[in-house]
Amino acid sequence: MAVSSVSEPATSATTTAVPALTIRHLTARYRQIEALSDISIEIQAGEQVAVVGPNGAGKSTLLKAIAGLQPITTGEIRVFGTERPEPNTIAYVPQRLQVDWRFPVSVSDVVLMGRVGRIGLFRRPSRHDRELAQRALERVGLAAFADRQIGQLSGGQQQRVFLARALAQEARLLLMDEPLVGLDIPSQDEIFRTLAALRAEGVTVLTALHDLQQAARYFDRVMLLNRRLIACAPARVAFTAANLVATYGGHLHLLSDGDGLLTVADTCCDPTPDRTL
Repeated sequence: MAVSSVSEPATSATTTAVPALTIRHLTARYRQIEALSDISIEIQAGEQVAVVGPNGAGKSTLLKAIAGLQPITTGEIRVFGTERPEPNTIAYVPQRLQVDWRFPVSVSDVVLMGRVGRIGLFRRPSRHDRELAQRALERVGLAAFADRQIGQLSGGQQQRVFLARALAQEARLLLMDEPLVGLDIPSQDEIFRTLAALRAEGVTVLTALHDLQQAARYFDRVMLLNRRLIACAPARVAFTAANLVATYGGHLHLLSDGDGLLTVADTCCDPTPDRTL
């Protein structure tokens, strides 16, 4: 992973009166281990924020806590001003390793799952719901694969299916956990093109990443996390030597190339995650 020249994203987020996400003094324990310690942060509606840090830093725990999938020990989380947002407000895209790809469902079935929060668990999707699912697949370039079994797709295609599910949900806050791990460059570019379109629509995005260069290039702010919040600011402000060392510790090697800061970090995806669909 490398960062040389740090630049701002092409378009900055629009600030509104009510933040999309407010976290106050959040602490979370997982199997008797403090995964997050006293996290406080505010994300404005329409912002796109990268969450970076070493393996075990609490990135996945933070996203799951926001999505309501991980209990918190203390603190509060408010989404658009409320502690109990509507089910369709938040879309969560898990790590690919968390998904059982042998599950016998088609691509269109997975995307239609994004409509459950709006139509109810036991109601059949309407024509409108199916049209939204079809449009979501078209947006991620997978309309031709609608009837394919999810396990028959490539890694990049599988990740885009779950992104399409989030699009069909029409969520206002999108949480993505390591969406680029194991993907080739064209698949990564496709995801970033979709995120650029969501920026224009004012959707708030939090994405866990390992690549600092991508974090700097594509996101309004970068959250440096290692169980506690080190910094959350535009990359040119957040990526100081002191902040990076505080975040990565012994896993980080800093080199100067004369023009800027080159960072090389020994990081990887979280091992043995829980599997879900």
